[in-house]
Amino acid sequence: MKRKRSILCLSGAAVLFLAGCSLAPSYSRPEAPVPAEWPSGPSYAERGDEQEAPVAAALAWQEFFVDRRLRALIAMALEQNRDLRVAALNIEKARAQYRIERAGLLPALDASGVGSKQRVPDTLSPTGEAQTVAQYSAGLGVSAYELDLFGRVQSLKKQALAQYLASEEARRAVRISLIAEVAADYLTLAADRERLQLARNTLTAQQATYDLIRRRHELGAASELELRQAQTRVDAARVDIARYTTLVAQDQNSLSLVVGGPLPEELLPESLSASLAAVEEFAPGLPSEVLLRRPDILAAEQQLKGMNANIGAARAAFFPRITLTGSVGFGSDELSTLFAAGSDTWAFAPRVVLPIFDAGSRWSRLRVAEADRDIALARYEKAIQTAFREVADALAQRGTIDEQLAAQSSLAEATASSHRLSQARYEKGVDSYLTVLDAQRALYAAQHGLIGSRLTRLLNLVTLYKALGGGGEPAAATETTDMP
Repeated sequence: MKRKRSILCLSGAAVLFLAGCSLAPSYSRPEAPVPAEWPSGPSYAERGDEQEAPVAAALAWQEFFVDRRLRALIAMALEQNRDLRVAALNIEKARAQYRIERAGLLPALDASGVGSKQRVPDTLSPTGEAQTVAQYSAGLGVSAYELDLFGRVQSLKKQALAQYLASEEARRAVRISLIAEVAADYLTLAADRERLQLARNTLTAQQATYDLIRRRHELGAASELELRQAQTRVDAARVDIARYTTLVAQDQNSLSLVVGGPLPEELLPESLSASLAAVEEFAPGLPSEVLLRRPDILAAEQQLKGMNANIGAARAAFFPRITLTGSVGFGSDELSTLFAAGSDTWAFAPRVVLPIFDAGSRWSRLRVAEADRDIALARYEKAIQTAFREVADALAQRGTIDEQLAAQSSLAEATASSHRLSQARYEKGVDSYLTVLDAQRALYAAQHGLIGSRLTRLLNLVTLYKALGGGGEPAAATETTDMP
């Protein structure tokens, strides 16, 4: 009996030693279908002075965003945002699925105990007399354990691991997008609050002008036309106040949704100023270094690896499947003698299934697996191309936004001077009020444009920081990592 058990154990160990080969195609990272350098030209700034600047992916968001209020809101969003919470739960789900597939590499050992009693009538009893038959057993057994000779289970485990790693990278991508979205909503709210304040200041100034012209009109020193022209500017300012009051409320609602909870009033921005979101300078780096570290691209690559592993499982289906079922234990017709000497039992039932004919089902499954791999490859390459375009667009805007902001600032100063001069000429009777009205419109538009240019510059920095993979965490574990 001991000899048979030893032979069984040795044969099982030998088979396990031979198991584990994989029929999946060998994986190598595809070449990135993008240029090796970022675009250059009149729209792009010279980057020779950025050699010493840190790469965006290595710059933590706490270092990039220096505004105290904004950093506090980002920290709240990382704790409370529901999208990020769902992404974390998807990781837990993928981790559990991986553990399920990994458990298939080892036999499942179950303990069992069975007791039964049966009355046998005299017509069926071998002794011709009715009797009661009792049977008791207890033991340990392995049921339908598959010997992974051709790597089917191993391929499924690799696919599950790739899915887990992809979900981890997806969470990192959600985290980066969340940080950028909080910053964008915060800056938009700040800009709209400043526009609202500009509209209120304009209404105050226009109301004072209207009151002055109305008194002059009552005295006969101003025409009805001048009075109505002044009234149009008052009404236009009132319209803008109502419009920006709505936008500010909507901006707060949007920011509250992203943060995942109520917004403390002390953390809301007052206005958009040049130093509101001062950021650390960073270098774009090379496409080959930057893009392949973006979590969305890493997630697409993990999906590609998973589809590649699925091909191994589909190929293994063409080969025999060997499953083992066995048990050792004790059996007796009396419960008191169940564990007595000589009551031990054992059973060993190997099973081999050799596919012969299935009307092409296995070949179709293999073609589906190969098509899935090709689809994942195309998506991976498209993800790289999309990321390259996002960075290139942000760099193109970055190369000209400072010049645009400088020109807008100069325009605002010039229109302010023009407005002062036209107001003085009107008060002295040199020009009509129409000249003042045109100067007021130009000044208001220039001030609005200046706020918009400042917002565009800050949003461009946030977008570029996100597109370059900044604000994330270290990449997820590789396939060689032994997950808990």
